[in-house]
Amino acid sequence: MNPEPPAGPPEEGRGTPVGRRVFLGTLALGALGVVAAPPLQRGLESLLGAAADKDPTGLTGLLPNGGGFRYYSVASSVPHRDATDYRLTVDGLVDRPATHTLADLRALPQTRMVRDVQCVTGWRVPDTAFEGVRLSVLLDAAGVRSGAGAVRFTCFDGTYSESLTLDQARRADVLVALRMQDKDLGHDHGGPVRLYVAPMYFYKSAKWLSGITVTEKVRPGYWEERGYDVDAWVGRSNGRDDEPTN
Repeated sequence: MNPEPPAGPPEEGRGTPVGRRVFLGTLALGALGVVAAPPLQRGLESLLGAAADKDPTGLTGLLPNGGGFRYYSVASSVPHRDATDYRLTVDGLVDRPATHTLADLRALPQTRMVRDVQCVTGWRVPDTAFEGVRLSVLLDAAGVRSGAGAVRFTCFDGTYSESLTLDQARRADVLVALRMQDKDLGHDHGGPVRLYVAPMYFYKSAKWLSGITVTEKVRPGYWEERGYDVDAWVGRSNGRDDEPTN
């Protein structure tokens, strides 16, 4: 466990990596966005998302949007995917590798939960609804082989990755999420499909999810390779004492 969380970005948004102090400096501005009227929030979110998509400097990543989240990506650009071309693969140590379309995922039983979202850099968005397929459903359908102990996640930004132990991945509060805040997941929030790990800091909830690979052991993800904790329980990791989200 690190005595202090390493310098780095919040997990939701776009731009190049910047330090924790910068984001804490924008916290007061972010609070104004949280209390704004919903139409204004949606308009600001759309505006910042469009600007960030065309911003090679990453400076738009410093601006909080109306929903309390911040745009961020570790890649310089991220391709868009929709129902016509989105695919999610499940492979690795499984008996039945599979490729799921967006329609396939929508046809499966959906689970909705409402929890706070907690960033390791300090900001929190309360009472955020996520809805999607429990990851355990996809793992069971694929038939996890004996000897498997972890799950690795890759993303169609071509850069980000994450991992969970198999026991963590099978928790009822871990989703392959299709909806957020009672809307289909938009591109800027990691859509059309993202991982959602409710009891962990938000960097574990990988955006733009494209691959689920069952492995023997946990392989540190993008931010773990840069100093964050692999087991990222809210309030019990990264040197932080935040209130749990569950």
